Amino acid sequence: MTPETSIRSAPLAPSTGAWVAGGANSGLLIVNADDWGQDTLTTDRILQSCLQGAVTSVSAMVFMADSERAAELAGARKIETGLHLNFTTRFSADSVSSRLLDHQQRLAAFLLRHRLAQAVFHPGLANSFRYVAAAQLEEFRRIYGADPDRIDGHHHMHLCVNVLAQRLLPAGTMVRRSFSFAGGEKSAWNRMYRGLVDKRLARRHRLTDYFFSLPPMEPASRLERIYSLARQFVVELETHPARTEELSYLSGRIFNDTRDVRIAPPSAVLRRESGPPPTN
Repeated sequence: MTPETSIRSAPLAPSTGAWVAGGANSGLLIVNADDWGQDTLTTDRILQSCLQGAVTSVSAMVFMADSERAAELAGARKIETGLHLNFTTRFSADSVSSRLLDHQQRLAAFLLRHRLAQAVFHPGLANSFRYVAAAQLEEFRRIYGADPDRIDGHHHMHLCVNVLAQRLLPAGTMVRRSFSFAGGEKSAWNRMYRGLVDKRLARRHRLTDYFFSLPPMEPASRLERIYSLARQFVVELETHPARTEELSYLSGRIFNDTRDVRIAPPSAVLRRESGPPPTN
């Protein structure tokens, strides 16, 4: 799934099941860093952005080389952490069993074979999807001491058909939606498919109103448009501080660009939501 490269001037409307703030100054921007725990460099660069106040939350990978140290850092620094579900990048921790590695590699071979593979249900891999997802949820509980209340996916594979059809994500959790885009940015089929995915997610999970990636940072009007939406709606911005260009932006320019935008972690959204979470 490719990040959106532009946001045109045409208004975007939040999809079904999202939080619509609907009031002046009631919007919120979640700046989330992906890949926490993947390796030492990645964790350290994300930590730098967290300590500077540019990043509000992180998405943690488990069974990776730096997962356990990252969990200790998150606890010590009180960094809000969700699960970054990983089906595609080989688990690199020394303690990973050969059985788990084998199942994960089957999934990676399928999902990375073709860009549309995630849109196809593979019955022969249903047990592997179930096993690998459950193992990561259990490992997150072990090293973070609690169930994740927020889940997204490495390479956005938490949105693949097997995961959704098999209901592998715990009901009621906050789950990352599909990328948001304006009319004309994608084909009619692409827009329809993403809309169906978001509607399916909204039946069982909490979603933000919009979701974008940080890059590209130019033209400046693109990010201005995102931050304008965040003044009224709940917007998640995905970042990867391990990438030098993104780290540079998060260490400086973002503070000027968002000076009149409320930046807060996902817990602020969960606290303000009224009524029970979706469970159907």
